[in-house]
Amino acid sequence: METKDLLKKVRKIEIKTRRLSDHIFSGEYHTSFKGRGMTFSEVRQYQYGDDIRAIDWNVTARYNEPYVKVFEEERELTMMLMVDISGSEHFGTKAEFKKDIITEIAATLAFSATQNNDKIGLILFTDQIELYIPPQKGRSHVLRIIRELIEFKPKSSKTDLAQALRFLSSTQKKKAIVFVLSDFMTSDYEQTLKIASKKHDITGIRVYDIREEKMPNIGMVPMQDAETGTVAWVNTAAASVRTAYEKHYREQLQYFKETFSKSGSGVVDTRVDESYVTKLLGYFKSR
Repeated sequence: METKDLLKKVRKIEIKTRRLSDHIFSGEYHTSFKGRGMTFSEVRQYQYGDDIRAIDWNVTARYNEPYVKVFEEERELTMMLMVDISGSEHFGTKAEFKKDIITEIAATLAFSATQNNDKIGLILFTDQIELYIPPQKGRSHVLRIIRELIEFKPKSSKTDLAQALRFLSSTQKKKAIVFVLSDFMTSDYEQTLKIASKKHDITGIRVYDIREEKMPNIGMVPMQDAETGTVAWVNTAAASVRTAYEKHYREQLQYFKETFSKSGSGVVDTRVDESYVTKLLGYFKSR
């Protein structure tokens, strides 16, 4: 993509998503995620009415009188955007690809975090870590993230969410607000998600296309797997073929929802032709 065209596209996304984050999401984001973490501040002498669970027994033993730990609300948080850029994201039968919607959602969330002076980091993944941008603050940093979401060319087209979650756990030592944006056409990430969610506040945002839910009856056609590149002739007129496809789709969807639910993580489902604004607002308000 030419530099001029890239800058024009970045600017277009910034105008749209910043307006959403300024007028809609910043307050909802703040309400949903602020004040959920507490950091140690100091110790002071016990006062009548203090919670005995806050007593610091080591300091109490040292001075032979009760002392309590004082905590304060975390004022700054770190948001990590984990974005699936595998081959299946380049699909869409309506106005936009899944990749385009994922970029808009990521930008909206990033600007919402910026409104609260939080740091934002980015992990682009396929079946490997394609790009890691450490968390930083500011508009210019968010614009760099948007540029990478638009222009980055991955080395692989496959997906491995477990690998990405392991990378998250190894690089983010402090608690972070994590959004995983993907179509979740993958499996075998239950254990790594369970481990990562013990430290981080994780939400899976599934972006999908209506045509992925059911296979249309259009006769014998060649179909290409977007992640492996394999081409096969498929008889879509066969009811058994369409049934098997729908069964596989439902199994992957169920795995995604059950795995995130069991780990205590949040779930958002949005179709490319639906309003992700409505879906995100509903999710934030439900927290």
